[in-house]
Amino acid sequence: MTDSSTPMPQAANASSSSSEEKQFELHAGALRLALRPDLGGCIAGLWHRDTPILRSVEPAALTASRPSASYPLVPYSNRLGHRHFRWKGHEYTTQPNFGDSPHSVHGVGWLRPWEIVSSNTVEVVIRYQHTADADWPFPFEVSQYFTLTPQSMSVQMVFTNTADVAQPVGLGWHPYFTKRSRSRLHIELSDRWDADAAELPVRKVAQPGIDSDVAHLDFDNCFDGWKGPARIRDEKFSLQLSSSLTHLVVYTPQDKPYFCVEPVSHVSNAIHMADPLAHGLRSIAPGESFDAVMKLDVAVV
Repeated sequence: MTDSSTPMPQAANASSSSSEEKQFELHAGALRLALRPDLGGCIAGLWHRDTPILRSVEPAALTASRPSASYPLVPYSNRLGHRHFRWKGHEYTTQPNFGDSPHSVHGVGWLRPWEIVSSNTVEVVIRYQHTADADWPFPFEVSQYFTLTPQSMSVQMVFTNTADVAQPVGLGWHPYFTKRSRSRLHIELSDRWDADAAELPVRKVAQPGIDSDVAHLDFDNCFDGWKGPARIRDEKFSLQLSSSLTHLVVYTPQDKPYFCVEPVSHVSNAIHMADPLAHGLRSIAPGESFDAVMKLDVAVV
């Protein structure tokens, strides 16, 4: 909640410190958004005054994107099965990037440094330019546009194919929400993908929605048919997560102080399915772009 005395959003002050030069903050009313572009274009934290909304780390203390509040998923979401795929008659391999997982995970953007392109009092734009390599065989350019108001945070991601051939593309974000004693999820969905022992989706089953305390959930699944905002409520905040994307990955580990509700464009490992484009993966032609938006509305309860 805000009042008429709420200040306009302000960008972080410039600093001569090398560690602080790698971070950027926006302030709007009681909200503070801290970014670490150099660490995978990630959000270090989002706070309402001193209370974290997302799992949050002071930006100077962050050393990698994986423990952050959120990071981008580009050029694919979740698992790329067994680090290998076939696309338009050619075979490609990718590299391990997620501990001892047999798959490549979450693309490359979350592991590469991004640069600040522009910033003002209400928005910051960061960019990553990818050269074809062992982690992803096609070049591309991707930007994120962050905007903060006293009531919300918005991010737009714009992907452009700089290769001379069409490439498979998926986009998304991986926000971590703070788990509190009364954290509750309400999401309208149509279907859930269940996974095999290799943690790859193999079976779609009806899932009319999620409406439960997070403590009672045990998901690590991708969902189809996401409609309307995902509502996240606890004793501190009432949040609404919305996106232009139509799939969600929901991860609710019982033994962690966080849970994840991840807007994504495609089913996990869609590239290995019989019709990848029917499961949300995009074929982006040379010079063409694909954009996505995520917005988190914040209200104090």
